Amino acid sequence: MKYIPILILILVFSCSQKEETPVTWKSIEGDLQTLLIQAQDGDTIAIPEGNFMFKNPLILDGLSNVIFQGAGMDKTVLSFEIQESGAEGIRAANCTNLTFRDFTVQDAPGDNIKVTDTNGIRFTNVKSQWTGEPSEENGAYAFYPVLCKNVIVENSIAIGSSDAGIYVGQSDSVIIRNNEVYFNVAGIESENSRWVEIYGNNAHDNTGGILIFDMPGLTQSGHTTRVYDNDVISNNHNNFAPEGNVVAVVPPGTGIMMMATRNIEVFNNRIHHNKTIGTALASYVLVEALGAEEGSQLDAANNMVNEEYDPYPNQIYFHDNEFKNKHWFPTFKNDFGLLFMRYFPFNLPDFAMDGIMPEGEEFVMCLENNGEFNFANIDAANDFEGRTTDWSAYACNSGTIAPIFQ
Repeated sequence: MKYIPILILILVFSCSQKEETPVTWKSIEGDLQTLLIQAQDGDTIAIPEGNFMFKNPLILDGLSNVIFQGAGMDKTVLSFEIQESGAEGIRAANCTNLTFRDFTVQDAPGDNIKVTDTNGIRFTNVKSQWTGEPSEENGAYAFYPVLCKNVIVENSIAIGSSDAGIYVGQSDSVIIRNNEVYFNVAGIESENSRWVEIYGNNAHDNTGGILIFDMPGLTQSGHTTRVYDNDVISNNHNNFAPEGNVVAVVPPGTGIMMMATRNIEVFNNRIHHNKTIGTALASYVLVEALGAEEGSQLDAANNMVNEEYDPYPNQIYFHDNEFKNKHWFPTFKNDFGLLFMRYFPFNLPDFAMDGIMPEGEEFVMCLENNGEFNFANIDAANDFEGRTTDWSAYACNSGTIAPIFQ
């Protein structure tokens, strides 16, 4: 293994000087690009303390056992505010056992860090952010591993994403733990991913705290997710997703939302002061109907529904969660909020389901030990006529999911 500090090329010059030449963004960009192009399996690429700006993306391709590290989360800052080419700030593909740690990346025009087709990706102590006010002009994803296996995102911070702060898509064997996410549309989103554990996170001041979605037209369907020991607090930020994006349907004030997914266990979470809905369970049918507009992502996805896609959630075990809500009114800027205000005024649901059930398949959901909480089945399948707040039909124990990672 080689340890390659970015200072190496600069120090060759500075050793002949009486005073050390400072590392600047102008000197580091070319040197770092060169090191990444020349990197070999097993290398550690170390970036010193400082604030550095880049006009081009940083790219890692086809590498194994490479560590990309800074001097500390708030000590090494990589800014793509002046980026002229490419969309992502950092892009990695076709790698094995890749580690990012101890730096901040910010203000890419697209995604801050995107990793694709990689087996073994770990983010540790990384801050990924947009530094201005939350805006639809911000990039979609702060952390964006997609089509990956063995993913870990830990002890990191995501701020300001116009889609999801920590997003994991179409990936297997995922751990998202001990992170802080805020001022994003979605704090954490697992989409079409399998064998996922989301725990120990602090999701606050997003539009929606934690989303578990399954969308049609992708490479795989998701299943088997455990969401536990998270603080999902005051996710009441306005939704600033670009019009037509799937997450644009998420109402401000959403704690946890599960859509068209299955074999999910949600437990021991503190779901507090999310003004519209503590936890929502929805089918893709309802979300598409409420949120789709011509030309949107939802319309495109709907056109790709095939026999392998199941738009209904199932096998849900929701237990031992704690609810609090100091708010009297939901958002009035979203159809879900208006619906709750119409049918459940001054008694907003802590847990709501759309009531659109799978055909020809038994629906299994168990609610247990969640204290005194407000439940609502809105019966969207029948124009809300059979809506009810009685959850006794779901008072059961369906059995826990065995820990995915020992």
